[in-house]
Amino acid sequence: MAKFLVQKSGPLEGEVTISGSKNAVLPILAATLLSKEDCVIKDAPALRDVDVMCRLLESLGAAVNTDFENNRVEVNASGELHYEAPYDLVKMMRASILVLGALLVRTGRALIHLPGGCAIGERPIELHLKGLRALGAVIDEEQLSRGIVDARAEGLHGNDIYLDFPSVGATEVIIMAASLAEGTTILENAAQEPEIVDLANFLNKMGARIKGAGTDTIKIEGVQQFRGVSHHVIPDRIEAGTFMIAAAITGGRVLIRNMVPNHLKAVIAKLRECNVEIAMTEEGVLVSADQKPIVSTDIKTLPYPGFPTDMQSPFMALLTVARGPSVVIETVFENRFMHVGEFNRMGANIKTEGKAAIIPGGKQLQGAQVVATDLRAGASVVLAGLVAEGTTEVSQIYHIDRGYENFAEKLRGLGANIMRIEE
Repeated sequence: MAKFLVQKSGPLEGEVTISGSKNAVLPILAATLLSKEDCVIKDAPALRDVDVMCRLLESLGAAVNTDFENNRVEVNASGELHYEAPYDLVKMMRASILVLGALLVRTGRALIHLPGGCAIGERPIELHLKGLRALGAVIDEEQLSRGIVDARAEGLHGNDIYLDFPSVGATEVIIMAASLAEGTTILENAAQEPEIVDLANFLNKMGARIKGAGTDTIKIEGVQQFRGVSHHVIPDRIEAGTFMIAAAITGGRVLIRNMVPNHLKAVIAKLRECNVEIAMTEEGVLVSADQKPIVSTDIKTLPYPGFPTDMQSPFMALLTVARGPSVVIETVFENRFMHVGEFNRMGANIKTEGKAAIIPGGKQLQGAQVVATDLRAGASVVLAGLVAEGTTEVSQIYHIDRGYENFAEKLRGLGANIMRIEE
């Protein structure tokens, strides 16, 4: 098992280039199953989750050629596909469920065990199944009670669907299935994340007729077939936000390239409340925290365009050292405060009450042995280690490898004192 050794670092300085979005490339890769022609995905980040998705596509019968050195994946799903996703791959990643809609369209059946992934709380798929049922799929209830999704459909038909919660995964699965269903589908209370827009853009390139992606109402007119396309994945807004906080927490000055500021409006607003200066330039986004002390603020996670739940734990790292107390309210996942215990090992003295975490702030953190309890929590304890006295040893960093491409190398390029140890 690998681990990171992080020591107190001076202000981070320099520039960093953001990789393609993990949360955008995974549904796009799943959607390549809808075409029988070659699809080329560019700016695909070299991540553990992307590798797992590529292996999953291969196990289903697609031909996959990965060139992670050049961030490129080629998929050809022209052959006959298998309808059952292997459990040994599905258990590694929750995003495996994204192949559900595409398999139904291509094979008339999809059999998938309920997936694994980060233990940040329940992420039920009732809304995925609600949407597929509305399109005409039949779900085996007995199998479902045993944790297995066994869905069948002789032909899907468009319908009006309302999501009780704007689930990103459900929105993506329904869009994929409805795009090749007969008739028109109106999806209301849809997720509005930039990754949804990127998926819709990819599908539209292939021949889909999708309007309204990025709003709460999406209209999908079904078509009969898709062509192959080439597509560039959008930059990873969560990685961008993480490096913005890395600059802020160390009092540094960092230029972030390949970032879309509009994708991080809520995070940028909160950083500015904390006295971080953020300037949009022709070269990228310049983050400066070398002029004023970091002060506290309160955050509340919400579906996009609200403050992203994936940025909650990295931002909490900043608040542990900010002047004054802060409150963080988590409304998206019920178990996303596991990093609090790790911060407290470092002297943060955070208290939690239900969905709220109370951070006293102004702490001089101390290096400790901590665990990456999930992907974003792992990044957050690394950030805390950059300003902690002594050495912070971060274990279970396979979680970080799932979502950050060359994380330690990029931090070292900015002057961070971080080393990866392979045990």
